[in-house]
Amino acid sequence: MPIDALVFDKDGTLFDFAATWSAFGREAVLLLADGDEARAAELGQIIGFDLASESYAPDSVVIAGTVDEIAEALAPHLPNLSQPRIVAILNDASADARQVPAVPLAPFLDTLRSAGLRLGVATNDAETSAVQHLASVGIADHFDFVAGYDSGHGFKPGPGQLLAFARHVDVDPSRIAMVGDSLHDLEAGRAAGMVTIGVLTGMAPADVLKPLADVVLPDIGHIPGWLSER
Repeated sequence: MPIDALVFDKDGTLFDFAATWSAFGREAVLLLADGDEARAAELGQIIGFDLASESYAPDSVVIAGTVDEIAEALAPHLPNLSQPRIVAILNDASADARQVPAVPLAPFLDTLRSAGLRLGVATNDAETSAVQHLASVGIADHFDFVAGYDSGHGFKPGPGQLLAFARHVDVDPSRIAMVGDSLHDLEAGRAAGMVTIGVLTGMAPADVLKPLADVVLPDIGHIPGWLSER
């Protein structure tokens, strides 16, 4: 079955997760802790982020969760902040995070578009932040569709965002590949009836992704070669 469209996760897929989100984690917990490093370290542990090493635990809610889920985990430990205020602080820090592309994205996406593929983004980040991140590296106009957890289609691992993309570009899900770095991405792809491509620019190793991936690639830059071999 040929592939006519690709829908990408954002963090850990289009952008290298560790290189992009380590600085965000530090800024976010320090903002929530009013600059108190000891308190920030405590908040970091709650969401699986080690402040000292600026690294995430494999099961961190930040890796594949929505900002609402991150805020829900933090809220019991921040009694002076409402959950909507925590979400706002996290979204502000996220929107300002400097994005580190996993590969040179503009030429990569140009190659896919020149092959006639329709392209989308499905992320558990907020839609506004996602569009800002794509625009910050000059690729927002390369996509036919961008959905965040708050776009009205649900969020991964549910298939809603992916099925909305399929409807938007009028391509049968069986002819679309979902590309992601986490089990949430691949579970969503399977639930939507799509081909699933795992990449290793996030936090999950190949052996974790393989059970739900039709193929696991080092990064998205290997997709054109894989498509040509199909």
